Amino acid sequence: MQDTEAAKAPHFWVGSVPVYSDVILAPMAGYSDVPYRALCRAYGSAMHYTEFVPVEALLGRRVHARFAQRLEKQKGERPFIIQIFGNDAHKLLQAAQRVAEWQPDIIDVNMGCSTRKVSGRGAGAGMMPQPELVAETFRLLSTHLPVPVTGKIRLGWDDEQKNFREIAHIMVDNGAALVAMHGRTKVQKYNGRADWDAIAQLRQTVSVPVIGNGDVQCAADIDRMKAHTGCEAVMVGRAAIGNPWIFARRDKSAVSPADVFTAVRRHLAEMLAYYGRQDGLYLFRKHLKQYVAGDELAESWLPILLTTPDADEFLALLDEVETAVMPASPAHHLQMG
Repeated sequence: MQDTEAAKAPHFWVGSVPVYSDVILAPMAGYSDVPYRALCRAYGSAMHYTEFVPVEALLGRRVHARFAQRLEKQKGERPFIIQIFGNDAHKLLQAAQRVAEWQPDIIDVNMGCSTRKVSGRGAGAGMMPQPELVAETFRLLSTHLPVPVTGKIRLGWDDEQKNFREIAHIMVDNGAALVAMHGRTKVQKYNGRADWDAIAQLRQTVSVPVIGNGDVQCAADIDRMKAHTGCEAVMVGRAAIGNPWIFARRDKSAVSPADVFTAVRRHLAEMLAYYGRQDGLYLFRKHLKQYVAGDELAESWLPILLTTPDADEFLALLDEVETAVMPASPAHHLQMG
C-alpha cells in the first residue's frame, strides 16, 4: 500500500483487497502495458489490469516471453490484476494457478473481448452464451485460488441475448468478488451508445462492487456515470489513450501545453526504460499521435517525429516542437482528438 493511501479509507473493496479511488484504466491489448499503467497510476488510476493473456500461453513448459512480459508489474503497483481468457474452465484454473508466481492481487476473467478470434471460439464475450462454463469457471477459480476472482463482461452477445443479469448472478453465486461491465453487446463492439441503464440494473442485481465502462469521454462523464448507475468505479479505455489526466478528473482541453509535454516525456522515459531505447521509441509512436491529436501545429511535426529512429534525436525534436507550440498563443491548449 502506498504511503498516501495509508492515511485514507478505501473507496471500495474487492474481497480483501482495498481500492482507493474510483477511476480505472481499462485493460487494452497493445496499450495497458507496464509503462502506460505506471503513467496512469501517477495521475490517479486506482486498479491496474494487465493486457489479457490466453490460457494456452500459460500452460506450456515455459511462458513465451511476449506473454510473460504482459504479466510483469512495477514495484508498488497495487492492486495488480492479471487478466486471462479461455474457453475451458479447467485450463483457466491451471493458467490462473500458473500466474501465481507473478503475485497478482486479483485474477480477472475476460468475458468482454468482442474480436472474432477470441469470442468466435467461445472465449471473451463468447463465454456469455455459456452460463454453465461461467459457473464452472468461477466455482473452480474462487475455490482454488488464494486471491479474489473477478470478471469483465458485456451486455450479452447481441440485442436478442442480453443476459448480463443472469451471467452476473452466476458469477457472484460462484465466488466473483467484483463485476465490471462494458455497456455494449459483443455484436456492437464499440459502435452505438453504451447502455448506462443496464449498468444501473447490474448494480441493483449483485451484492459485490460494480465497475461501469463505456462512453466515458471526459471528466464530467465519470461522475455522470456514477450518479446514473450507482457503480463503485468507472473504467476508462479509449478516452485515456494520450489523456492520462482523465484519471485526475481533468479534461485534456484544459491541460496546458507544458503539462502535455511533461506527460509525453514522462511516458517516453517509462517506455525507454522498460523496452529499451529503440523498441521503446518505436512503441511510443502510437501514443504520441493521441497526445497531439487536435493540435494542428504539433501534428505538423508528426511525420518527422514518427520516423526518427534515435531516442536522443527524438527528444531534441520534441524540444523544438514545444518551443514552436508554446508561444503560439498564451492561452493555447492541446485539444482532444
